[in-house]
Amino acid sequence: MDDTPAEDATAVDPKLLELLVCPFTKTRLVYDAGSRELLSKAAGLAFPIRHGVPLMIEEAARKLTDADLRRL
Repeated sequence: MDDTPAEDATAVDPKLLELLVCPFTKTRLVYDAGSRELLSKAAGLAFPIRHGVPLMIEEAARKLTDADLRRL
């Protein structure tokens, strides 16, 4: 039986996070574990991570708020 918490089972591989860049600006992304998103300061977008898979399309992204940008 697997005792791994469900959240860990859907976590993004840290090596993958090192390789990913914003699909629009080609700049570094910041991983926000609390909201399970990849944040692009340059594009002003947050890309959700669902079931361990980053959704790197504009339709899935949300615009970053002023509060999000201050945290970066």
